[in-house]
Amino acid sequence: MTSRKPDIKIVHMSIDQIAAEALLLPEEQRANLASRLLQSLPPVASDSDDGVAEALRRDAELDSDPTQAMSLRDMDSHIQQRRKP
Repeated sequence: MTSRKPDIKIVHMSIDQIAAEALLLPEEQRANLASRLLQSLPPVASDSDDGVAEALRRDAELDSDPTQAMSLRDMDSHIQQRRKP
């Protein structure tokens, strides 16, 4: 008895077509797809403005002197004060 393999059809789609189809998925499936795509990328895709280096420097500063830390409430208050004319 010979077993027959199912016919496989390869479909070529553009990025825009894939995105349009992905947007039709339910929210949970879109979130799962987004997570899988993000996990497939290297940790830093690009850092043209040295933002990662600055974040690491600030993180090291806080590790060495935690008293520099600011609570979210204090930060929000500080931002509100700066917005006042």
